[in-house]
Parts: sequence; C-alpha cells; structure tokens
Amino acid sequence: MTLLSVPPQARRSAVSPAPLAPAARLLPALAAVYRAQLARARVARIPLLFVATFQSVGILVMMRGVVDAGQTSAARSVVAGSSVLVVAFVALNLLAQYFGKLRATGGLDHYATLPVPAASVVLGAAAAYASFTLPGTLVTAGIGAVMFGLPLGQLWVLLAVVPLAGAALSGLGAACGLLAPRQEIATMLGQLGMSAALLLGVLPVDHLPQPVLWLRDLLPSTYGVEAFARTFVPRPDWGMVLADLGVCAAVGVVSLALATWAYRRAVAR
Repeated sequence: MTLLSVPPQARRSAVSPAPLAPAARLLPALAAVYRAQLARARVARIPLLFVATFQSVGILVMMRGVVDAGQTSAARSVVAGSSVLVVAFVALNLLAQYFGKLRATGGLDHYATLPVPAASVVLGAAAAYASFTLPGTLVTAGIGAVMFGLPLGQLWVLLAVVPLAGAALSGLGAACGLLAPRQEIATMLGQLGMSAALLLGVLPVDHLPQPVLWLRDLLPSTYGVEAFARTFVPRPDWGMVLADLGVCAAVGVVSLALATWAYRRAVAR
C-alpha cells in the first residue's frame, strides 16, 4: 500500500511529529542533578576537601603565632574566617573551575539536551559542592576554638552558616565560570575570590584600614564570618546573627539568579 492510497487524515497523523514530553519540574530536576553531581564529586572532590581543611587548619596555626588567645576579638575573627574559608575554597574556587571547564570543553551541551530547568542545573551543582564543606568546616572550627580558647557550645550555628554562605559563594563561583571567556580566566577568578575570602575574612578587623573594610563589606562570605564570630561570646546577640545570615541568604538568591542567567546565556551560544 503506497502513501498516496492512505486517507488524508491518516496520512497527516502518520507524518506529524509526536508531542514532546513535558519538561521536568524544578524540584524533581534539582534532586536528580544534585544526586548525579554528588555521586560524581564524591570521588573527585574529597581529596580537594581534605586540602581545603588542611589549608584552613594551617592558617589557624600560623595566626596562632600572631594572635594571642587573650585577644578574644581577633581570635574570633581568625577562627570564624578560617572555618568559612573551607566553604570559599570549594563553593567559589572549585565551582568556578568546574563550570569554566564545562563551558570550554562543550560539556554544557549535555545539560542543554536534558528537559530540566536551567535553575536546577546551577542549584544542583552548587548544592552538591557545598555539601562537602560542612565536615571540613566543623573540623576547622573545633580545632580553632580549642587552639584559641573559645567556647565550643555554638558550633551548631555552622549548620546555618555553611548552606547560606555556600549558596552566595556558589552562585558567584558558577557565574565566574560561565561568564569567563576562557577556562584559564575562570580559574583565575576563582583563585582571586578565594584569596579575597582568605585575606578579608581571616585577618582581624582591628588591623585593617578603612578602604579594605569597605571591600570586606562587599564580600558575601564576610557576613557568614561575622554571624559565626558573634556566637563565640557568652551571650550572643542573636538578632545580629540572624541579620548577617539574612544578608547571606539575600546575596545567595541574587548570585544564584545571576548564575542561572549566565548558564542560559552560555547554553544559547
């Protein structure tokens, strides 16, 4: 039987394309990307997390020779800054390198073919990378508190500091990797961001000049450092702690939205 002998209505149904499946919703797609990224990063990133923790502990040891345990204000800044530095190393530095590599090697084409929202790709990768920072942050904070004679009772605040500061830094890291014209520039931007988190977060505030303090206020991780540092006193000002965490959350929303736009822009090219 030839195609001409088929009735017109049946012929149209035979040659018309089948309807596409509906796109996945945000939350299920986010969970799927998160699980895939977590399984991938478990092997590749654990050694780097060890390096990040070892680096932060090394900075604690170095600063212990500069800051006495009796200088409580400076000690709080050093311990809180070194702890959040683990988040900066993984969420900002490594994520910038990861997305820069995907963009340079064409790996984004794989995600572009998936029927998932762009936000789920960015959020899933950011959440997977940030998940590995909590153990290292807790270890660094515990060692630093013992080393500088600070109380250990409020380390649970890191359960809020790590995801909120991680969201803000992950969004910036992903945006740097996706917007950089070359992979090498993405790596450089990630390194510069981590260096800024190191210098502006670990050094005691009392020793910094005013122009540097203005730059410090522009860094998202600063507010995670301040929120954690405020809990090392006998009676923490929880209102200020929540305010700092609120700034982290707001910056996280903006930076992840920027990273999502950068992802759409990179995929559309």
